[in-house]
Amino acid sequence: MTYHDTRQALTEAELAHLGEGTFAYLRKIDSDELKGKFPSLSEIASGMEIWALFAANGQPILLSDARDTAIAGALENHLTPVSIN
Repeated sequence: MTYHDTRQALTEAELAHLGEGTFAYLRKIDSDELKGKFPSLSEIASGMEIWALFAANGQPILLSDARDTAIAGALENHLTPVSIN
């Protein structure tokens, strides 16, 4: 019996849209790191730990100092929250 690998690699564009409109990624992030990644965000105090909710494409949806608030934001937008480190 011969085995044929039928998996296909995703392109970078396909990977960026994986889960779009379905999942939201929840991550605890330092405010300095957040400002570095998204310089157009409103001013945020330095050194804060923030719960960030991101769309599948990496764009921030919601920022909160409380994890439960970030999860509620995902659910209100009919998105399944997924925690990442």
